[in-house]
Amino acid sequence: MQKFTPFLMFTGQAEEAMNFYASVFPQAKIEHIIRYEAGQSGTEGSVMRAVFSLDGQEYMCIDSNVKHEFTFTPSFSIFVQCETEVEIDSVCARLFEGGAFFMPLGNYGFSEKFAWGADKFGVSWQLNLEHRR
Repeated sequence: MQKFTPFLMFTGQAEEAMNFYASVFPQAKIEHIIRYEAGQSGTEGSVMRAVFSLDGQEYMCIDSNVKHEFTFTPSFSIFVQCETEVEIDSVCARLFEGGAFFMPLGNYGFSEKFAWGADKFGVSWQLNLEHRR
């Protein structure tokens, strides 16, 4: 059976990002980390491969030792469906601290409370308050 896992490539901040996400989302868990060892192609001690989960959804990440001409793009974002106003307000305040908004938290017609932005690592997130009738 195939398994599909979002893959995030950092340039030295993978472990910091995982720890940050685990502090923002209570249902987050760092599953495992494999580190580069002396003599391997990456910086010793940095993340060769790691898996973390957010509410059961697994993500894989690495620290690339190669500097690329690209980074994260807003065209791919992690969508979070929040259940309460308290939750969306809290997650929004913490997640985007040090980052940038594309759409600050507000009512955009399609959602009573929605925000879209990039966190301090450049990863794009969309937060939405679940609509209840």
